[in-house]
Amino acid sequence: MKSENKRHTAKPLAEALVIGIMSGTSHDGADLVLANIKGDVNSAHEPHIKAQIIAAHYTPFRTALRNQIREAFSGSAELICRLNFSLGEIYAAAVTELLEKAGMTSHEISAVASHGQTIYHIPPAGKRPGSTLQIGEADVIAQRTGIMTIADFRTRDMAAGGHGAPLVPMADHLLFGKQGQRRTLLNIGGISNVTIVTGLAADTLAYDIGPGNCMIDEAVRYFTGGKKTYDRNGALARSGNVDSSFLKALLVHPFLKKRPPKSTGREVFGESYTKSILAKHPGLTQEDAAATLTEFSAEVIARSIRVHEVDEVIVSGGGAKNIFMMERLIQKLQGNETVVNLSSVYGIPEDSKEALCFAVLGYLSLNRLHGNVPVATGATHSVVLGKISLP
Repeated sequence: MKSENKRHTAKPLAEALVIGIMSGTSHDGADLVLANIKGDVNSAHEPHIKAQIIAAHYTPFRTALRNQIREAFSGSAELICRLNFSLGEIYAAAVTELLEKAGMTSHEISAVASHGQTIYHIPPAGKRPGSTLQIGEADVIAQRTGIMTIADFRTRDMAAGGHGAPLVPMADHLLFGKQGQRRTLLNIGGISNVTIVTGLAADTLAYDIGPGNCMIDEAVRYFTGGKKTYDRNGALARSGNVDSSFLKALLVHPFLKKRPPKSTGREVFGESYTKSILAKHPGLTQEDAAATLTEFSAEVIARSIRVHEVDEVIVSGGGAKNIFMMERLIQKLQGNETVVNLSSVYGIPEDSKEALCFAVLGYLSLNRLHGNVPVATGATHSVVLGKISLP
């Protein structure tokens, strides 16, 4: 078919409709965006990108699926194998729902760019190479939707010696970089990460900060026996008191002392660590634990922002909805003459920003353009990201 041949072409695509899919460390669902992306891809220099979100969609994961993903973090090969295809089916169904919402067909879409669900991430250490695993089978997505699918974005950067994370810095630079301004793009998911952009790709810096929501979520599960999975709006934290000894124990975590490039995940700050450190502070109430863990996240984020002396912080991710955490963060940044805005101020919903970034990375991959920022990931050189599954 002509439409399929057009999708398979290796010719540069100055304009493309790309669907980005992101399911992060909170593993509560998948965020999707359909974006119209334009760029001067034939330029000898880095492309100038313009991206417009046409439609957005969220597919929540069922409780049973979320529990399976949690089990897969330290589960059997069989479970991970089955989940790989199950998540591929879920992502594919979500793409179909997004297209229906947008009133479009699969033949109008150039590509799906899927981050996948991270199951395990091992950063490189010294001469020991790292490894990473994201599941949500791309061949299933391509087969069900009839759309070229790009996935496994992190592995090529790691093959080049990088951490494979954070990968959004190139998209952050292309979307938000502005000459004469120093901005921080802050994403608060299960893990929090920052990208500092100035308008020059060579000056872009990015790294994982540490916990965002993940330890708070794990503490809520711990105290409620799994009946609740997060602190809505930070209400529990607001009603509690910060325990100074608990906070002090959290702030000496060795990851916080590492210099960029650095990356982390639930392997470090997930269920196991949260339970073990809570067990060392047995007198804590649920409210005080939530208050202290929220203060911990806000403090390490604020420290990472203050050191870079930025003009503006643009916040996205699920943590942007945690009203109390945002209040604590803004208070900690007062006096730095730093403006704090949500990404929605720039027309990008907080839940959609990372999905949009992966749509941009997919666009770059379609055009065989580099998608990583070596100074951020630690890779030895720039690479084209992702693996392609043809429909």
